[in-house]
Amino acid sequence: MKIDPALETPGETYGDDHFSASENTPLREDAFVLSDAEKIEQISNSVRDIMMTLGLDLKDDSLKGTPERVAKMYVKEIFGGLHPDRRPKSSTFDNKYKYGEMLVEKNITVYSTCEHHLLPIVGRAHIAYISNGSVVGLSKMNRIVDYYAKRPQVQERMNIQIVRELQEVLGTKDVACVIDAKHLCVNSRGIRDVDSSTVTAEYGGRFKEESLRREFLDYINLETEF
Repeated sequence: MKIDPALETPGETYGDDHFSASENTPLREDAFVLSDAEKIEQISNSVRDIMMTLGLDLKDDSLKGTPERVAKMYVKEIFGGLHPDRRPKSSTFDNKYKYGEMLVEKNITVYSTCEHHLLPIVGRAHIAYISNGSVVGLSKMNRIVDYYAKRPQVQERMNIQIVRELQEVLGTKDVACVIDAKHLCVNSRGIRDVDSSTVTAEYGGRFKEESLRREFLDYINLETEF
């Protein structure tokens, strides 16, 4: 497990340290003034400049389409969760069964991007909540994870954002989320530790009680075979 070092004093260079001071994604006020098409055009030009600076021949058949491909991928796919219009509509339903135990959705695939090096974060999220009268469709939890993953991220922040979103949707503080993920900025560069992963957790409401937290973690460790 990768453990973040102590926070440095303001003004120092953070280097490889993975740190964020806010639970909100840092966005400028004019973040959505440009249309997607305009963003794709500008990013494509920037990627072209980077490739040219590296000395790559953009007349090559394999490379000439790369700037536009990367730009479309950024705007439409891996950073698509930045736009609030893509926030999933999380309809809730009455808990007619009066189910009062925790509900756990585990092994939700996480594909995100480290905001420090723009390299992939790949792992699993495990979510639990206790109904306060409402329940949410199981696929909605996956969509919420995907929405907050599709942006430049810090894993700790993503963990908090997922829990806050579900707390708002469900009208309860009793929500928990654990994420276990590999960071390619650690695995493929720098220290190049291919075996380490990062585990973060956010517990709300009753999940701060040790007994419920233990029960949740035991569910996560259950082997599911089909």
